[in-house]
Amino acid sequence: MSASRTGRTAPPPTHSAGVRPLLLEAAGLTLSGLLAEPAEAPPRATVVAVHGGGMRAGYFDGQAHPDLSLLTLGARLGFTVLALDRPGYGHSAAQAPDGLTLEEQAAVLTAALDAFAQGHTVGRGFMLLAHSYGGKLALTTVARTPGLLALDASGTGHRYGVAPRERHRLRRHLDWERNWGPLGLYPPGTFRAAEHLVAPIPPREAAEVERWPDMFDDLAPRVDLPLRLTFAEHEAWWLHDEPDLADLAARLAKAPVLQIERQPGAGHNISLGRAARGYHLRALAFFEQCLQAHQDTPTRPTRARPAA
Repeated sequence: MSASRTGRTAPPPTHSAGVRPLLLEAAGLTLSGLLAEPAEAPPRATVVAVHGGGMRAGYFDGQAHPDLSLLTLGARLGFTVLALDRPGYGHSAAQAPDGLTLEEQAAVLTAALDAFAQGHTVGRGFMLLAHSYGGKLALTTVARTPGLLALDASGTGHRYGVAPRERHRLRRHLDWERNWGPLGLYPPGTFRAAEHLVAPIPPREAAEVERWPDMFDDLAPRVDLPLRLTFAEHEAWWLHDEPDLADLAARLAKAPVLQIERQPGAGHNISLGRAARGYHLRALAFFEQCLQAHQDTPTRPTRARPAA
């Protein structure tokens, strides 16, 4: 979710050491993004980070504090991390000024993974780490694309806490608070750095927001890979009380591993807050477990939900 409106093609801030920009041709679009690779050995696997609505790939390489970057942390732990500007953002905004639907974006993302694998060592395969609207795209992608290893998503649910049609009635500061939560959750300089990351949501993407609950009900039975969902302590866009999480879990019955967790001391934009490193470490630990399970003999399905 965005903090303000700036151009989708606004230049990103300086990226972290060891992170480099790249362009990737996929399905007729040129996607921009950021890449970090292990320095001393081939990657164990490749983590593809998918940003939310109104943000850009730099969301996963926060510049307000060195602990924020998923890209540098993942590379140090042996993963290649590829953070892509979703179709309609970054370099591809000029090619798709109205954006794409989720199904169209999923087709582009699948093509982007194939294109990346042709020119880079990806290790055991691809794992998706997504935030907010990017979680919708990731779920849509795994429901239609076999062979992905795991998905970790934050800030993505199946039932809205505020109906999309009601959002226009919210005062601007209330909308901002839902995106960020208490100011103290973020290190100094966060919001100045975020000015380079935020972007208006493309019209075709925005038009689908209201349809998400029905879309989720259709795709959830087809999600058949290990899945971890995280809700921030101060998450305000989604319903995530115990009955809501039970209903969410029931709809994802085909996932062989399902973990639904809460991240203390965090708002919706977890990866830009003080809790970012803890969340990223837990996500990468989940990916490690998935790699081990993929290597070993399959075990009994595991499904975990947060304690009340």
